[in-house]
Amino acid sequence: MTQRLSFMTKKNAGLDGLIAVESWIAKSFDPQLMTLVKLRVSQMNGCAYCLHMHRHEALKLGEAEDRMLLLDAWRESQLYTPRERAALAWAESLTRIAKTHAPDAVYEEARSVFSEDELLALSIGVAMINAWNRLAIGYRQQHPADRPRAAATPVAAQ
Repeated sequence: MTQRLSFMTKKNAGLDGLIAVESWIAKSFDPQLMTLVKLRVSQMNGCAYCLHMHRHEALKLGEAEDRMLLLDAWRESQLYTPRERAALAWAESLTRIAKTHAPDAVYEEARSVFSEDELLALSIGVAMINAWNRLAIGYRQQHPADRPRAAATPVAAQ
């Protein structure tokens, strides 16, 4: 897979705006929970680049490997708190909006554990990671393991 455009290296007011929103989210919502949400949404969207980046971010924030490995099966695991479960359910419903239309039951569950401001920040965070996934996938942002490695050139025997 060949990278189409290195969009993050372009000076662009639109990207600056996305980055500014990310800064606001970081101040407005629990960073560890938001990283968990970003991981789950990136799993759903199949974004290897974002999965790699947010996995490392989660580890720095103290997230456990087991919880990241089981994130795709969070409903079947007891490793997640009611607050995390509500955030993940809301994130999934917004990510699959065309199918789910953000059901009232999922909204009510999220609303029961988050303030209005938190729920708005969470929702904007979900919208943002979906946007980043679409940019990364659309422009074929490469996972570090997929980047071509410079082949070691053997020195010719003299």
